[in-house]
Amino acid sequence: MSIAEASFQEKVLTPQSRAIEQTLINLLGWIPRPLGPLLRGQIYRPIFAHLGKSVYIQSGVEVLGANLIAIGDETKILRDVVLNIHNMNSQLHIGREVCLDRGVDIRTAGNDCRIEIGNGSYLGPYVCMAGPGHIRIGANCLIAAHSGIYANNHRSYGLSREGIVIEDNCWLGNGVKVLDGVTIGCGSVVGAGAVVTKDIPPNSVAVGVPAKVIKSAEECLAQGL
Repeated sequence: MSIAEASFQEKVLTPQSRAIEQTLINLLGWIPRPLGPLLRGQIYRPIFAHLGKSVYIQSGVEVLGANLIAIGDETKILRDVVLNIHNMNSQLHIGREVCLDRGVDIRTAGNDCRIEIGNGSYLGPYVCMAGPGHIRIGANCLIAAHSGIYANNHRSYGLSREGIVIEDNCWLGNGVKVLDGVTIGCGSVVGAGAVVTKDIPPNSVAVGVPAKVIKSAEECLAQGL
């Protein structure tokens, strides 16, 4: 069991803990650089399930349910990011050396939702992620601005929550939408504006609405693309 997982078990969401969380965020959340990130990286530590070393949190970051959020070492969370984990059965794990660029919005949107972002991954400005299904982003992924990852879908039988997996070393272009029940295989590239409705095999290049595989990543490298 990791330190972060142990901390999730130890901390219980209570009105008192929520009041302490919001008091600290209201007091310190607006303080600009260079002092603000230094203070937040230290004083926020008790309210999170786990807050690693040298975590950089800019001003204007909104957090709800910090005791359900674990953040690894040297991660950067830039202005106006929203982390909203409001149900006790849900969790958000953010790995080491991750960057959440300005305006990223992550919400569990339901019960028993687990969202994971692997080490070294980058989420561009105004990327949105939401449950209620589980979402796992692997290590060293690049997800460009205004992309949406939504682990829910309205079907004839109601709302689905099959979950989404984006494996290691994937690149998603600007404005990509990934819908519920999809796995994007390791090393794949998804072109800007694509809507991913079905699984994409590893090392593929996919474009369009809905996204279709047009070639392998190896073919692109061989052609110098």
